[in-house]
Amino acid sequence: MKPIYLALDFPDWQETEGFIRRNKLQGVPVKVGMELFYRQGPQLIEKLKVDGHPIFLDLKLHDIPYTVYKAMKNLAKLGVDLVNVHAWGGSEMIRAAKQGFMEGNPGKNSRLIAVTVLTSMDNRTLSEELHIPVKAEESVLNLAMMAKESGADGVVCSPWEVPSIKRNCGSSFYTVTPGIRLKTDQHQDQQRIASPTEARNNGADAIVIGRSVTASSDPKSKYQQVIKEWNDDNER
Repeated sequence: MKPIYLALDFPDWQETEGFIRRNKLQGVPVKVGMELFYRQGPQLIEKLKVDGHPIFLDLKLHDIPYTVYKAMKNLAKLGVDLVNVHAWGGSEMIRAAKQGFMEGNPGKNSRLIAVTVLTSMDNRTLSEELHIPVKAEESVLNLAMMAKESGADGVVCSPWEVPSIKRNCGSSFYTVTPGIRLKTDQHQDQQRIASPTEARNNGADAIVIGRSVTASSDPKSKYQQVIKEWNDDNER
């Protein structure tokens, strides 16, 4: 079954644990981002692993290669399933991250992935604010191809860029897609969004969903709806 990573966008462990237990979500794949990790640290990862959660550690490392190498070497020791860097750091930084990743936890069946263009960004942001002369899809593909050549196992991208990435980087190159919303949900601060069904049809390997579930009046029911949309055709 392809994973659905539930974004634990909570300020501390108390709220996180309460949400998981109230909604009987023990053991589901989860994404831990900056807010929670910076507050709770590595101990949080150990607590989640005790409950059997596959973990995507989403810290988007972006610094000089040596700093990222040292940081990734430590993060790899946590034994999470996915950990990421920001592809904008360039090929040398990604290669350094991969070296630290391999040295920190050799033999672990986990993946180093690179963030391409955030799903909160659109073509206007790229052209008018960042002065990047190509559209989001082309920029994402360029970053994905560079990341693969630099040793990354996959990328974070929107569902709409997955087909192009698979064509150019190979079907085994792992694609994780945030910006997932059910049809009835608000877009909030995301721009390049898609439903679980659209992400599945485009060939995504994993999806990330957060506020559509965590801010719902019935998170358990909402999560089950996401599972149904995501897995309907995967199980046939």
